[in-house]
Amino acid sequence: MPKKKDFLKGAVEHFDLAKHNVVPLVDAMRKMSYTARDLSRAAEIYARMLRDKKCGVILCLAGSLINAGLKKIFSDLIRTHMVDAVVSTGANMVDQDFFEALGFKHYLAEERLKAGLDDGTLRDLHIDRIYDTLIDEDDLRECDDATREIADALPPGAYSSREFLHAMGRYLAARKPKSTDSIVRQAYEQDVPIFCPAFSDCSAGFGLVAHQHARGARPKVTLDSAKDFLELTQLKIANPVTGLFMIGGGVPKNFAQDIVVAADILGAEVPMHKYAIQVTVADVRDGALSGSTLKEASSWGKVDTAYEQMVFSEATLAVPLIAGYAWHSKAGKGRKGKHWNSLLASGTP
Repeated sequence: MPKKKDFLKGAVEHFDLAKHNVVPLVDAMRKMSYTARDLSRAAEIYARMLRDKKCGVILCLAGSLINAGLKKIFSDLIRTHMVDAVVSTGANMVDQDFFEALGFKHYLAEERLKAGLDDGTLRDLHIDRIYDTLIDEDDLRECDDATREIADALPPGAYSSREFLHAMGRYLAARKPKSTDSIVRQAYEQDVPIFCPAFSDCSAGFGLVAHQHARGARPKVTLDSAKDFLELTQLKIANPVTGLFMIGGGVPKNFAQDIVVAADILGAEVPMHKYAIQVTVADVRDGALSGSTLKEASSWGKVDTAYEQMVFSEATLAVPLIAGYAWHSKAGKGRKGKHWNSLLASGTP
């Protein structure tokens, strides 16, 4: 019978933007066709929104991205003020980023494991599989416990996911000094808000369930998704010029796009998102949001069409090129952070 150590051997290594100058490659792709040209244009649009000093950049993350090796890219973008807000699935922020910040790792799965024939063995060993990466379920339970510990330490009340993730960043800064590549930690230190509209759909949910169960009828910490929506909408009203860098689709994509409509409902006239790029492998033909084009979003009054680009590509291929192009072309040079988290915390956005 194999043991856990037989599977959890080589750790995933995160891509380092600083080590790979992709500018000549992406520039060359601009003279090609198909997805190469689309990707090159998307990279140019991301660089353009960074050079627009009025623009607030919102990064949207859906799908399993951190376990795939993209964590350092996103944390470096936050650290260097190339992102002003993050809208993400809970899994990316908690099960994967916060999990690694606690000192745990994702591991490379052997090729044969992708077929699924060993999933029963993995289950017996408390190993979870994310396509071709592995995670130790026992370590993940410790992540759940840390989330519960954070909830237990907060005063009872209704919190936006932004507020709770800020507390998670504070927890890391105080207890895990080596967690500097963490997205949650960097967002806390750079005053960048993170929103997870479906926050309970991840390890945070298990920790919060345990917290609420233990409290019984006593006051407890709860999450307010409407407060999430209001807060991000308030940022759009306070900073009308915005750009979206969307990886995947789903809830983060819709949540970020909808704030234009929400602002209108609140009586504020704000422009559509001026810039928008999306990296996705979702099909446009089934009506699902993840594959719906940005031009379609324009029909809803959400995204302007002057600077928008869909890139139908898997994220681990496209993101290092798009982000790396902006990084090495110094599109974010001299850019100052918007300090949106403090703006929201002050209650006067």
